Amino acid sequence: MIDQQPDLDNTALFEQLWGITNELRQKLEARFELHPDPSTKDLQTYSSITGDAQGSLNTFSGPEIDRLVHSWIRNPKLGFSHIRLIIWLGPHIRVPHLACAFATIPHLFFYMDYIPRSDMFTDLEYLDRYYEPVNQTYLTLLEDSRFEPHISKNVYMRQAQSPTSLCYTSKFSDEVCPLVRTTAHEMMDRWLLWIDKAESVAENERAALSERDLIILRTVIERDPDNKIAVPLLGAELTDKLVRALWGGDRPK
Repeated sequence: MIDQQPDLDNTALFEQLWGITNELRQKLEARFELHPDPSTKDLQTYSSITGDAQGSLNTFSGPEIDRLVHSWIRNPKLGFSHIRLIIWLGPHIRVPHLACAFATIPHLFFYMDYIPRSDMFTDLEYLDRYYEPVNQTYLTLLEDSRFEPHISKNVYMRQAQSPTSLCYTSKFSDEVCPLVRTTAHEMMDRWLLWIDKAESVAENERAALSERDLIILRTVIERDPDNKIAVPLLGAELTDKLVRALWGGDRPK
């Protein structure tokens, strides 16, 4: 998509999207105890060899949060940027994880989803509890002519999304960003309420849930087609290091 788009100065759009994730992170910091991951300290600022592309990656964990990633990468000359806010919960509860991604390609791309932690083909109570509440939002955006559904060509990326995954592209306008911001806050606020009301997972089930969570996080990160975009921007070595940092491959055991 980047190759097909003309160069476009979208600094204002990038700053609005980054601001949305900072607002969400403030809510996380108010609710959770979080500690920086020392294994990614050297990635808080990074750049390509030529200096055309820059980025920042910060990761955290805590008693309730197994992995929190807040990052951005951009190349202003190409009109490209990518922002992530990923929150992976610990195995003490079975509330879905929360993932948000925003990008300029150079037009707006956004993805927001609750990542399932149960088999919803059989666990219908889980489906009804966590996905029915967002179904109307999904349908409303689907019918909004300002947004075009983004369907990944990667089969794993498609099956990794929930039935109510919000994944769209849109031409930037003064109306679009406020709607994206409102939707992102609704996703976060709903998720925080679920956590406050969640039942505890039995101690003897937590190891298996933790293992499943890690497999999904690592696979989604490693199979992400966007990794191919990063290689020409940053080089293979730095890209590999960033991919490991996103799923926690270098953090202390």
